[in-house]
Amino acid sequence: MATIRLGDLAPDFTADSSKGTINLYEYLGDSWGILFSHPADFTPVCTTELGTAAKFKGEFDKRNVKMLALSVDGKASHLEWIKDINDTQNTEVNFPIIADEDKRVSTLYDMIHPNADDNLTVRSVYIIAPDKSVKLTITYPASTGRNFHELLRVIDSLQLTAYHSVATPANWTHGEDVVVSPSISTPQAQEMFVKGIEEIRPYLRMTPDPTA
Repeated sequence: MATIRLGDLAPDFTADSSKGTINLYEYLGDSWGILFSHPADFTPVCTTELGTAAKFKGEFDKRNVKMLALSVDGKASHLEWIKDINDTQNTEVNFPIIADEDKRVSTLYDMIHPNADDNLTVRSVYIIAPDKSVKLTITYPASTGRNFHELLRVIDSLQLTAYHSVATPANWTHGEDVVVSPSISTPQAQEMFVKGIEEIRPYLRMTPDPTA
């Protein structure tokens, strides 16, 4: 079982889900994707996470990101759990939850960490680019729910930096100033970034968000 690293090709798979059989690559198509695992159905933190994810789906859609969850329980359990999520979180789960009873996908993505639990997945997150490369991985322990505002923030950063020669500084959010890539000389940067650049140090140059 290999660890998935940034830049690796996301392993493809076909599996049953709450919305029928899904092939990862076909499901994503030319979109970005976010795959996130949950330790088990009918657990409290997971219930709040999936309810929150459903409420954030519109924001992910705006960014051309398709959502896909996973739990090591079966489809029938997922369908019953979804009723609970919808009821307790005042929402409607509007994306597939992969059924992974045999832990095949969990193993493929190294979602089970034996020192934490031999059987249940940890809270893994994978953001996948349209070329199917893995652009971000985050692993939370089972006791800590994810911050979906942060997931949107990093997607904004990944999409911005994928298409522009910039990086994003600490705590950056969409619309704020960004860092000019160190690989670009200052004269080049002055030509490229028509909104101007601020040279704080030769290695630290800021420019307004080119997409704002």
